[in-house]
Amino acid sequence: MDRQEWTRVVEAATRAPSIHNTQPWLFRADGDRLTVRTDPSRALSALDPSGRQRVVSCGVAVEFAVVALTAAGRATDVDVLPDPADPDLLATVTVTGDWEPDDEDGDLARAIGTRHTERAPFLPRAVPAGVVDRLQAVAGAFRVWLKPISDADEEVATVFLLSRAEEIEQGEPEYLAELERWVRTDPAAVDGIPVGAVPGEDPATRPSNWLVRDFVVGSRPAGRVPGGDLDAPPPDVERPTVVVLGTDGDGRASWLTAGRALGRVLLEATVAGLAASPLTQALDWPATRTQLRSRLSLGGHPQMLLRLGYPSGDRSPSTNRRPVEEVLDVVG
Repeated sequence: MDRQEWTRVVEAATRAPSIHNTQPWLFRADGDRLTVRTDPSRALSALDPSGRQRVVSCGVAVEFAVVALTAAGRATDVDVLPDPADPDLLATVTVTGDWEPDDEDGDLARAIGTRHTERAPFLPRAVPAGVVDRLQAVAGAFRVWLKPISDADEEVATVFLLSRAEEIEQGEPEYLAELERWVRTDPAAVDGIPVGAVPGEDPATRPSNWLVRDFVVGSRPAGRVPGGDLDAPPPDVERPTVVVLGTDGDGRASWLTAGRALGRVLLEATVAGLAASPLTQALDWPATRTQLRSRLSLGGHPQMLLRLGYPSGDRSPSTNRRPVEEVLDVVG
């Protein structure tokens, strides 16, 4: 593998979604080996003090690298947490030989470039059960479980905890300050959440049970009242498919593996014509995360709550990425 080849692979890897688009990763290529590290300088101390979501984000990047290598005709082996003395070294991806890519490999690699987080409302169209079954199988290949939130009582409990967590976060000055630091008004910014990618309306007024994160809550006037024509017919209620991904364990290896499974699920969903966005507020806080585990009778630890659906024509713009040369060191 030469510099040009590794640059293409890391370009694909850095298209991974990350918490607040912090892109908390660093790569080093040496011969046929790529190491992936988490970058503590891009940590979110208020939102993610344990670093769990940062490691999950890096896990998605690892899997995007694997998908890119596979489509390029390279067989790979992934070693998770290869050095216990260096916890920021999350994974080593080694090219072990040649691979004959098939159509599915190519579809997944192309999906890397078309996938992006969609916060706008989805079309009122159900996700077929067969697609959800496929996503469950994809996650299961990593020993990560994927559970649809389909039972009415489970939906009520999850929606409540999601709303409660959002309320808690909006009352935390440290969280609001950190959020403001990662919202970008410059459309050319290479990281963070661009204002243009955030729906302009207050998420609390959206006709949906599922509350997306309000990235500009700090700039909204207090005591705001929803406007609009009171005589107009009620809008269609958004009913996305919501799934929770989880693992049996809850350490760095589990977080990274959950991220890898999430990356593959997102690409499979994109190939199926779906879009996705995270609903992680209920997982940000230990109390609501524990309550979610209890209320849903989960056998393990929830790592991601994901909203899935068919995107409308009014799609959110994609977010930018840092230049590859800022995150990739090629030896030799």
